[in-house]
Amino acid sequence: MNNTILNIIRFVILLSLQVLIFNNIDLLGYINPYPYVLFILLYPVNGNKNILLISSFMLGLLLDMFCNSGGIHAMASLILAFVRPSLFRFSFGLSYEYQTVKIADKISTERITFILFSIFIHHFVLFTFELFRINLFFDIISRTLLTTLLTFAFCLLIIYLIKPSKR
Repeated sequence: MNNTILNIIRFVILLSLQVLIFNNIDLLGYINPYPYVLFILLYPVNGNKNILLISSFMLGLLLDMFCNSGGIHAMASLILAFVRPSLFRFSFGLSYEYQTVKIADKISTERITFILFSIFIHHFVLFTFELFRINLFFDIISRTLLTTLLTFAFCLLIIYLIKPSKR
């Protein structure tokens, strides 16, 4: 299937799942999974970077409209899309330069590192600007860590569900 069509389908499905299902999950009053970041993480390595930035911003903006959250999802998604190449370089090294990386392949330590750091950065930005007070630093860190772990679990589950089986 064409990468553009696949990315559009992924965009719509992840946004719909986030709005209809994952926004209604609320553990301990403040822990919500945000697996919509998979759109940014699964975007092809050799894809157009400008389209990634624009579509990440639009994904976050649409989610902000549904959640009435004032732009924090758009900002966190845009920052994640912007630092994504650096995270690839950090996690995969030379493999990233030759564009042989596919996140949905077999899970390895490099992929886990990439996914965890990406989710952590996204959530840290999200919760920092949601709370936006220095005296709530430990609350920001605890929400970031707990939500990162929950989102990571859902992301791995979704990756395994959509990964084509090898026959």
